[in-house]
Amino acid sequence: MRAAIAAAPVGDDLYREDPTVNRLQEQVADLLGKPAALFVPSGTMANQLALRVNTRPGDDALVSEGAHIKWYESGAAAALAGVQLVTVGQVEKCGLFTASEVEELYQPQRSDHASSPMSVLCLENTHNRGGGRIWPQGQLDEVCRTARRLGMRLHLDGARLWNAAVARGQSPRELAAPFDTVSVCLSKGLGAPVGSLLCGSREDIESARRFRRMYGGSMRQAGVLAAAGLYALEHHYTRLSEDHQNAALIAQVLATVPRVRVVEPVETNIVLFDLLDGAPDAAAVVATLRERGVLCAPFAPRRVRLVTHLDVDQASCRYAAEQIQQVLCG
Repeated sequence: MRAAIAAAPVGDDLYREDPTVNRLQEQVADLLGKPAALFVPSGTMANQLALRVNTRPGDDALVSEGAHIKWYESGAAAALAGVQLVTVGQVEKCGLFTASEVEELYQPQRSDHASSPMSVLCLENTHNRGGGRIWPQGQLDEVCRTARRLGMRLHLDGARLWNAAVARGQSPRELAAPFDTVSVCLSKGLGAPVGSLLCGSREDIESARRFRRMYGGSMRQAGVLAAAGLYALEHHYTRLSEDHQNAALIAQVLATVPRVRVVEPVETNIVLFDLLDGAPDAAAVVATLRERGVLCAPFAPRRVRLVTHLDVDQASCRYAAEQIQQVLCG
């Protein structure tokens, strides 16, 4: 990947003259079955550009409970797009919800003073706070059809869409098909150092390009970054299944540990586990594991999150699970 970065032909992307950025945008747009794509520095920017494209200030956006757009984007929806976020679903359902729940929450604008237009529905696949949960295809299709019937646009936060596609044996194009806009990330499971893309219609991506400039996301010789993304797509996509296998291995070991409850199902590369009565809290467990060379994160006062990726092999994942077992069992 570093060799690809060093060898990348570059130009000025602000003027659309960087051949490596252009190639990455064309390749990802084709992978997702969309007419156009735009390279941006982060997944947060991709999602926020999607909100600007799909809404107007004062609109409501319907997002899943625990959505990245709500939890991890520093209030950008309100600050930058002027959008209010309305949540649907329950934490216990791992970020999933039903078509009937969408219909119950939908608020048409009945008069000038009654309600804000609910203009977009945002889904996350896989769902981060849901432990990498993949949307069942039938349920996703029904939710999207209902949103369309209600007149809403559709955005997919597909930061981990690659994981969902590999785990389900589907193409990214199939999973992206129902949506107007789709964001995808190069710097998570694919292992690039930086970068995401927003995909959609040519008209939407042209609008997003202006907002990218407004948000400070336009870059010059960005081909050095795009080259890493192209390398990652070519060399790291198919190996995502290894991460899923390693996550399943960790979950199997943790399922035998007293005072631990693994949040199921573990479908991709994220493992969440709860610390039951008698166990230390998440912060204490994470601190002790760090001393033993295991890096994980407290996800709630009594919930811990582990993520497998290309820099940790099966032996490392087995070691991590065994260390958790030792810390909690003495």
